[in-house]
Amino acid sequence: MEPLKPNESNNNSESKNARFTNAYPLKPSAAFVGASWMTLIIGMTSYCIGLYNSDMAYNEKGYYFTILLFGLFSVISVQKSVRDRLEGIPVTDLYYSISWFSTIASVALLIIGLWNADLLLSEKGFFGMSFVLGLFSALAVQKNTRDLKQFESAV
Repeated sequence: MEPLKPNESNNNSESKNARFTNAYPLKPSAAFVGASWMTLIIGMTSYCIGLYNSDMAYNEKGYYFTILLFGLFSVISVQKSVRDRLEGIPVTDLYYSISWFSTIASVALLIIGLWNADLLLSEKGFFGMSFVLGLFSALAVQKNTRDLKQFESAV
């Protein structure tokens, strides 16, 4: 059995996939687009309602709100740079690395903040879950937006 050649085989399959998706873009279903937007709205709204109802000082609320915005922006940036690379659109290594670093930093800052917060464990879990829901749904919304734009330009 011959070992795989990592650079040749992976690059060829990625370029074939990129050419296929560019030539024949698929339109995401309306149900998936709607579900993605609803989960984004639910995640962000529940996180903000939790902040509003918490007994934190305003500077703590500002910290957690800023982490939410930072996290949402950074995951969208990661999704865009990863997708650009797969489609053969040039992305600098610096931008790609900064995108990943900022995503990891936003999650780490939330974990550190919640670890040290004087909140009930259920409140900490609520903030963590609504944060992750928001980040994941932001990825899905960005993907759907890009897929719809690509589909419309191909038609």
